[in-house]
Amino acid sequence: MARIAGVTDWQAGLQVKIAYFFTRRMLAQLAGRAVPDGIEPLRVYARVPGLLKGIGSLEQATARRAKAGRLDNRVRALAELRAATLTQCEYCIDLGSAVSRSWGLTDAEQLALPTYRTSELFSDVDKLVLDFATGMSATPVVVPDDLFARLRAQFDDEQLVELTHIIALENMRGRFNLALGVGAAGYSNGLVCAVPATTSASTDQPDS
Repeated sequence: MARIAGVTDWQAGLQVKIAYFFTRRMLAQLAGRAVPDGIEPLRVYARVPGLLKGIGSLEQATARRAKAGRLDNRVRALAELRAATLTQCEYCIDLGSAVSRSWGLTDAEQLALPTYRTSELFSDVDKLVLDFATGMSATPVVVPDDLFARLRAQFDDEQLVELTHIIALENMRGRFNLALGVGAAGYSNGLVCAVPATTSASTDQPDS
């Protein structure tokens, strides 16, 4: 249970109830399964309606970009799930593992994320994306010029902005959830789930 109680359906006004309904439906579609609730971060945000509206608009814009297909879903899955395992957010890893599976990551690939640099399951481009997510999730951020130059050889500017946004947003989600004690919702119950990184992003940086 979160450290700050979220707004229940009974307490919520009409607009918040609508947000809850559509978020539940969207997450069930993304994860490939519904869970009893699964929207605890949103319930906590609902304590400050202005922030709920703002984060909702940001998440909707991000989802629209995903549907546009400029960035491959596999790339999105690798970037988000790697960031989630580095922040060690239970909710993000739980949901992210389910979404990543629907976006094409195998169980073996999810479990291999901690050792991706030596794994044969990932292509050179996969490893480049994972290095970027690792560097961006470090404190301070570590994204050397050489790494960014190699990314530019694979992605155009629009794709790079989107990829950077995805990783930054996942870090924000994770840190919000961790600070407020939001735990796993059960999206990956009974399924293989990625594991939290055993070292922090600050000590597990890509080679410069």
